[in-house]
Formats: sequence, C-alpha cells, structure tokens
Amino acid sequence: MLITAAPKQSQAGFTLIELMIVVAIVGILAAVAIPSYLNYTNKAKFSEVIQATQPFKVAVEACAQQQGGLTNCATPGSNGIPTDFASVDGTTGYVASVAVGANSVITATSQQISSNYTYTLTPTYQTNGQVTWVKGGSCDASGIC
Repeated sequence: MLITAAPKQSQAGFTLIELMIVVAIVGILAAVAIPSYLNYTNKAKFSEVIQATQPFKVAVEACAQQQGGLTNCATPGSNGIPTDFASVDGTTGYVASVAVGANSVITATSQQISSNYTYTLTPTYQTNGQVTWVKGGSCDASGIC
C-alpha cells in the first residue's frame, strides 16, 4: 500500500511584519501631508483678506495721482479713501477688518483662520507718479501671504 502525503496548503494573506510596514508608511505619509494641507487651506482662506484690501489700494493710488503725493490720502472718508471696514458679527468670512492708517498704510486683519493674521500694504509715491507697495504683517512671517 502506497501512502501519499497530503498536498500542502499554501496560506494566503499578509504577515504581521508586512502589515506593520504598510501602517508605518501610511503614518509617515500622513505626518507629511496633514501639515501641508493645513497650510494650503490657511493660504486659501487668507486670499479673501488680501482681496479685501484691493478697493483701498486702488483708492489710495487714485488719491495719490490727484493730490500729487500721499500726504492727503490717509484719512478715511476724504479724497476718495473708503471708510474703515469691520466685520459686523465676526462669524462670516475671513476678514475681520481693513483700515487705512497713518502714511496711507493699509492694514487688514483676518479671523477664523488658525491665527488672526495681519496684512499690511505700505505705499511709496515715486517721482514718476506711480505708487509702489510693500507687503508685510504677521502673515508674511508665517508664509501664508
């Protein structure tokens, strides 16, 4: 009588080591991707704050052209400079306030972003009549503007 061995059954599936490697790779990818995504969403939200300064910027430039300089372009409500903007209820949008201050510096403040950032635009009147702008504020230090 001939005795034959039962065929070996191969096991299907992953070993514990293989599963742990996959989990480690997913964890590393998440550790890199999540901060990048949060930074991206903060930049997208902050673009609303930057856009809110545009009417003020255009008004200061027009005033500088009419006045021949920036001297009379710092008072909201005069010479075409818009009055300061402040969020009414503080719950909608990402713009808390926009204001024109001394030396025609435009300052915007954000809300409902990971931090309340400021964005400043400082004008310089050139001899050829053009106005150049230098951006700054706490958003510049954080890299979202």
